[in-house]
Amino acid sequence: MPIYRPAPPEWPRSLSVSVAAIADVHFGEPYMSPERLRTIVAATNEARPDLIVLLGDYGATHHDETEHRVAMEIMAGTLRHLSAPLGVFAVLGNHDWSAEELTRTCNEGRPSAGRALGTAGIQVLENDVVQLRHREQRFWLAGLGDQWARVGARRGVDDLPGTVGKIIDGAPAILLAHEPDIFPAVPRRFALTLAGHTHGGQIRIFGYAPYVPSRYGRRYLQGHIVEDGRHLIVSAGVGVTHVPLRLGAAPEIVLVQLGDCPGSG
Repeated sequence: MPIYRPAPPEWPRSLSVSVAAIADVHFGEPYMSPERLRTIVAATNEARPDLIVLLGDYGATHHDETEHRVAMEIMAGTLRHLSAPLGVFAVLGNHDWSAEELTRTCNEGRPSAGRALGTAGIQVLENDVVQLRHREQRFWLAGLGDQWARVGARRGVDDLPGTVGKIIDGAPAILLAHEPDIFPAVPRRFALTLAGHTHGGQIRIFGYAPYVPSRYGRRYLQGHIVEDGRHLIVSAGVGVTHVPLRLGAAPEIVLVQLGDCPGSG
């Protein structure tokens, strides 16, 4: 479990918050079985973070919508056992939208993954924000709608200006996004952006990733990236897509420590 300790100037040193991030579950056999997902949940809880965030892409590729909906209910029923003092929050990913033709083409309703997570008590933030209070200090958590919801045209349901506009005071803020491609447009209003989607390349040969699903190539492949004083952390995620194989890009649950002191534990 990699631990990052960024020190963005927009985040008060006195505000100590630990965040566990799980990206790209892609629930489904053979790689992401219910047993494996339960192990991921247990390991995350064992780290005792203050806050847990889920960064999108919860399902594998299913051709049958009924099968997909059932899988999402099982997946969410497992993730509901995640526990953190400040709660568990999620954003959706491109696979969550493209799994169902209705939501992919018409933007009618929320994808099965979002509905299942909501039923399990996990709040899905789609171009929305929530203010959290920790140790007598407040901060904002914002979740961006997916940028590749319309996969064929790579059009999204994201609204960054609208999301920023919902932050009504000067408290520090964290942005959750599935794809890291939004990062060049993210204002310094956000102390930290957390993203997934890339799988760390999923297959890397001597450290080189032949394919990264990003218009920026390997620029946002994985890890802690600082550009123009702005901070981004990209998780390689825990699941796989297209082929049930990871090579040179190990799955990971990411732990982020903000502020000077260890998390509440």
